[in-house]
Parts: sequence; C-alpha cells; structure tokens
Amino acid sequence: MNTRTLTLALGAAIIVVANAVALGGVAWNRSGEPESRLALSQRELAKTAEWRAHHEDSGLALSLKWRIPRAGQEAYEKNGYWSYGGSPSWLDERRLAELGFDVERAKAQGAGQQPYLRKSEREVLVVLELAGAAWEQALEGARRNLADKQAALAAEPDAEQAIRAEKQARDWLEREERHNSRLFAIDAGTDLAGLRAQYPDRSRYMILTAHLRLHRSANGDEVVLGGYLNTRAGHRINVPHALRGTFAAARVAEVYEVYEASGAAPFGVVLAVGRRLEPWIESVVQR
Repeated sequence: MNTRTLTLALGAAIIVVANAVALGGVAWNRSGEPESRLALSQRELAKTAEWRAHHEDSGLALSLKWRIPRAGQEAYEKNGYWSYGGSPSWLDERRLAELGFDVERAKAQGAGQQPYLRKSEREVLVVLELAGAAWEQALEGARRNLADKQAALAAEPDAEQAIRAEKQARDWLEREERHNSRLFAIDAGTDLAGLRAQYPDRSRYMILTAHLRLHRSANGDEVVLGGYLNTRAGHRINVPHALRGTFAAARVAEVYEVYEASGAAPFGVVLAVGRRLEPWIESVVQR
C-alpha cells in the first residue's frame, strides 16, 4: 500500500469513527426520559443563517429565541429583542461569587490589565423559563408603559411626540402579547440536580449548557462586575429531514427577523432536552 492510499484509508477510518462517536452521543442523549420537554411556538424559534444559504441541505437547524429580564425604560428599548447572549441583572457580584468567580480579584485589576477577565469564560448551566413570571413581568411592564403614555397624551393631545410615544407603546404591548418570545434566562448554576430541585416543572423550565464570562463597568468611581451569558454554540437544534416539509410550509422566521413582519404561519414544536442537555425536536404541529 503506497503512502497516498494509506493516507486516504486513514482519513476514511477517522471519518467513520467520528461519525460513530457522534451518533452514539446522540443516541445516549435521547435515551430514557427527557430531562425536560417544552411545547414551544414560532415565537421561541428562528431559522439559522445557514438555512437560507443551504436550503436544500438536510442538516438544517433552528435557534432558540430567548430573552433577558430587564427593568425600567430599558425594558421597552431592548426587552422584546431576543439574542444568543446578554448580561442579566440577576448575575450580580454575589451570584458570580457563588458560581466560583474571584470577584475581588477581577475588580482589583486595572482597566487596561485584565488577564483574569479575559480568561474567565467557563461553562455553566442556564435555566430558561417558558411563559412564566419573567414574561408576566414583561407584559405588566408593557401595560404600565402604555398607561403612562396614554396619560401623557391626554394631557397634551396635540403634541406630536406624545402621539408617537403612545402609538409605539400600544404597538409594543401588542408585540409582547402576541409575538415576542416568552422564553427567559432566569438563573444559572453548576449543579443540575440542585437547579432541577429549585425548578421542578420540566414542562416550563429547560436547563441547558451555556458559557459565562465576566465583564466590568464603572458606576461613577465604583467598579461593577457583571456576567455575560452566551448560549449560541450549544443551542443549535437540528431539523430532522422528515420534518423539513412541515417547517417549509410554516415559513419559520429568519434569524433577526421580526416574526409579525415575516409572513410566517403559526406552528408548535415539542422540544425535548436529553441526558447531555442537548435539545431535539420531537414533533411539529401547524396551527
């Protein structure tokens, strides 16, 4: 056997072994009862960018659309937008210390010398809540915002700024009620059993892996430490070939596309999370 033939044979063997390992991991992840099983809608899912680029490819995927609880005016400026990462207010210094970060060391480093911060990223578990208290708070905040803008408009009925603000608040409430994702990141930890004991409803709370890194900001003369959650790499949900037609008919919204402007039809997805905390699609229903 010459060198070229040997190289090709070794390459083929590596591919076979890698595929076998991957398939074994998938099978183990899906064995037994799922760690959680949630009924999501088109509000919580979007096509990845590769869907459009490779629309004939059987290996297409969806992304989870999740949000971060926000408060005050920031809620109406940012809260309706979903992302793959963000800095929740509940990830404060106390919580970061509980997760094993050396908060004082990170705060003590100079602004231009932050080796600990740059190397701080680690894997954690993130709790995503579906249509729970965080979403109810977002709804209530949108209603209060509209009431405030309506009161301001009543005081100055001819003011163009008040008219625009009232319309924006009304549109915002409609989006919150009918279109925005209801999936919120509400907690993080390192102990799956402990988190599941705290959030026992497996049809409302899914626990997935995420990456968490530190970031620092200034509040006057005070250095404030926060955490940035990033779930993008771990939450790619492959669409089985048998379900491709269903998703094509539903016309899933594009990544970064506002759902109500996409022309997408409503649909539901039962999403299961397995032993390795990797999600997969169990079924799809058009509504």
